[in-house]
Amino acid sequence: MLAPQVLDALADVVGRDGLITRPSEARVYECDGWTMARQAPDVVVLPRTPAQAAAVVRVLHRHAVAFVPRGAGTGLSGGCLPLEAPVMICTSRLNRIVEIDLANRRAVVEAGVVNLAVSRAVAAHDLQYAPDPSSQSACTIGGNVAENSGGPHTLKYGVTTNHVLGVGLVLPDGETVELGGAVEDVPGYDLRGLVVGGEGTFGLVTSATLRLVRQPEAWRTLLGVFESVGEASHAVSGIIAAGIVPAALEMMDRLIVQAVEAAFHFGFPTDAGAVLIVELDGPAAELEAQMGTVVAVCRERGAREVRVAEDEQQRAALWKSRKRAFGAVGRLAPNYATHDGVVPRTKVPDILRAITAIGEQHRLRIANVFHAGDGNIHPIILYDERDADEVRRVIAAGHAILRACVDLGGSITGEHGVGVEKISELPLLFSPQDLLVMQQLRAVFDPERRANPGKIFPTPGACVEVSRPRKQVPA
Repeated sequence: MLAPQVLDALADVVGRDGLITRPSEARVYECDGWTMARQAPDVVVLPRTPAQAAAVVRVLHRHAVAFVPRGAGTGLSGGCLPLEAPVMICTSRLNRIVEIDLANRRAVVEAGVVNLAVSRAVAAHDLQYAPDPSSQSACTIGGNVAENSGGPHTLKYGVTTNHVLGVGLVLPDGETVELGGAVEDVPGYDLRGLVVGGEGTFGLVTSATLRLVRQPEAWRTLLGVFESVGEASHAVSGIIAAGIVPAALEMMDRLIVQAVEAAFHFGFPTDAGAVLIVELDGPAAELEAQMGTVVAVCRERGAREVRVAEDEQQRAALWKSRKRAFGAVGRLAPNYATHDGVVPRTKVPDILRAITAIGEQHRLRIANVFHAGDGNIHPIILYDERDADEVRRVIAAGHAILRACVDLGGSITGEHGVGVEKISELPLLFSPQDLLVMQQLRAVFDPERRANPGKIFPTPGACVEVSRPRKQVPA
């Protein structure tokens, strides 16, 4: 428990209404979307300005207290679990859009601004912020920066790091620094790039300068219905091989389709082995020919049906179904654990076969919804947390899935981060020397390990399975 003098010092900065200290209230902050691990903080601090956030960190530094940053809590790897850190700094009140520079297509926002709010703020000027996580109506820019978040449309537009030009960072000693800036590039090392995806281990991000992009002139969206995931996967490869890079290329398997249809009544065929959502965007004059090619490829690769959205209403309904698929999973089981591996695109059928085998081995149902265009899979393991044996089998199955991704030449995460969930898998990708160098780099920013301790890296001296870094498998 924090000493009274520390609480008093924090209250002097943010006011008593900026502190949550009651255990019953702090319990709300005990986990993010990765509910397999839970731990409530001793205190939650809610600064209202970047200056207050920096002052909070300075107080904690004076008293040698560790902290964990938290945005909206939509993360999926336990990244904001308060391990070894009694204080949680929540950035939800840092919610101002500070500046919009239309001429240069830039926006400066605070860390607690909701992702979708940025695009809505500039929509009237035909601009948008491209990264679109499925949780974009709730997740915040600070969390997106921490995890280098992706989303369906990042196949064409890139992930968070491609759209963040600069960040305002409070170092663990309370010093505020600006990394990057409003221009495309700055001399010297790309420290901004280190922080994006750093999972809060370099300090507390309080603001970001974002790149805005022009909204496309037109969209064309289709739904391909396949008898099997394998056929749908071959269609994905065929579309890319035809020289077309869709704005989005998403896949859902039968179990997910059934849950989504029960929730949203879009008209998905619940007997389909898989459905493919393909969206093209760009100049209207080009899209008809491209859509014709995509439809032909889908039919050649076994699609039993191809539906093209007739209007914006149908398109919006289709994307609503896809982006809220995780919520619909609640119809299938009391609990679920979502994983986030990556494989080369051509290895998608192989990893899905492996996932099926792992599910059978551990006697678990596993649904799949994922970014098929870049091989970023999201197997969803269904379970009941009241069954302790089933929970153990879920954890074992998750580890097995990530190892299978590595064996196929992939990685253990595409956008959710390592957090606490994947710490034991990190040595599958990196040698002990690699891990040491990464931690030495972190120590430049945080020598006392007080910013989000207990994340990403195996604890020194802990018993972890270490293997040689995997070799790349040809795509």
